[in-house]
Amino acid sequence: MSAAKTPPASPARPEDARLGVGPNLAYGFQHVLTMYGGIIAPPLVMGQAGGMSQAEIGMLVTCALFIGGLATLLQTLGLPFFGSKLPLVQGVSFSGIATMLAIQGDGGIQAVMGAVIVSSAIGLLLAPAFAMILRFFPPVVTGTVITSIGLSLLPVAAGWAMGPSPDVEGFGSPANLGLAGLTVVLVVVLTKLGTPTIARLSVLLSLAIGTLLAVFLGAADFSAVPEGPIVAFPTPFAFGAPTFDIAAILSMMIVILVTFTETTADILAVGEVVGTKVDAKRIAAGLRADMVASAVSPVFNSFTQSAFAQNVGLVAITGVKSRFVVATGGAILIVLGVLPVLGRVVAAIPTPVLGGVGIVLFGTVAASGIATLAKVDYRNNLNMLVVAGALGIGLLPLVRPDVYAGFPDWFTVIFNSAISSTTVVAVLLNIVFNHLVRDPDRNDGRNEFVAASEHPTTEHPTT
Repeated sequence: MSAAKTPPASPARPEDARLGVGPNLAYGFQHVLTMYGGIIAPPLVMGQAGGMSQAEIGMLVTCALFIGGLATLLQTLGLPFFGSKLPLVQGVSFSGIATMLAIQGDGGIQAVMGAVIVSSAIGLLLAPAFAMILRFFPPVVTGTVITSIGLSLLPVAAGWAMGPSPDVEGFGSPANLGLAGLTVVLVVVLTKLGTPTIARLSVLLSLAIGTLLAVFLGAADFSAVPEGPIVAFPTPFAFGAPTFDIAAILSMMIVILVTFTETTADILAVGEVVGTKVDAKRIAAGLRADMVASAVSPVFNSFTQSAFAQNVGLVAITGVKSRFVVATGGAILIVLGVLPVLGRVVAAIPTPVLGGVGIVLFGTVAASGIATLAKVDYRNNLNMLVVAGALGIGLLPLVRPDVYAGFPDWFTVIFNSAISSTTVVAVLLNIVFNHLVRDPDRNDGRNEFVAASEHPTTEHPTT
């Protein structure tokens, strides 16, 4: 009598699910398409501002893809003490662009590379200490921060929906916005009416269908795909040896702290979406992966690495939580980094199509934050004020980009980022209102305060 076959056991953690080669490739490619515009934007800005040639700018772009892929593999698959082992895509952080442009203006791209190497090495040492503040991220803080992540990305989606840039004819035209709107409809229809597999691939299919429609309407241009090399490996220190300036390094240290804040928020956000435990140890491992990747990045002509918030929305909307899917996306990024011809194909996807997808994805991130805030207890406490103050202050740069124009550079690096400013304000208000509270048992009239962990009615963080 033969023994009955035992079905394979489900993984202990949702992010450890293994879906097979086919689904990994399909879902991983979705992640690449979702973040492609974001990962190539910083090197494009740096190259154009530095007066580089098209060939040099192209090198920066392919190097960014290559390093982003390696960093994604480290973050998702992990090594001992490195990597959160969560479905997080890594790429060049946009939060440091203003600082790096200032450094580049004074000392050239070599000074930028030197500052990134040293500040990232210092950040590697500081990562465990930063991760210890996890107890100051209860749901009232994480929900607020996740909401701000989604809202802060919506202007990016709006820009994509309008067109490649204001200098290109047709920017903001009804045709571009109509194509973006049609892509939104495609995502919704495929998610609602398709089979489970089609629903999970709704973003990829919407990008493909939207691009085909754009070709039919004459709004897509693939003529540049055959131009340029097919294979190109990154050349170490292609712009020369890095230089090290103390002021530049100190400026980049502020960027590293902002990166810490944003990556911590993204790790907490994806942990909430996946439904897995996130503790200080896991955050420290994720931050270490960021810093190692950032320190190595300048060797291959790229910049500071961090987690990409837009891909958290893709995890939420598709329900595909496996980190191995994102690891496959990282492998695809590496291939794009050494096969620029494939990168040129992806780059030819019309930005209005990307904008339509971005509207859904970034809105989903904000909705995830709102869902977290819905679980918060607002009775007999000041949690509502924590949310209101953090979002009100944090989103100021979105509604008024020049609000901090008169402030020093170190301040604007932190507070011109809606994500980092919301995080800083939410943490501070939570400490004031929930970790330092009046002890009702005291009757001596003194303004004594006790730690929230000692107070029986104070909400504790759940991760």
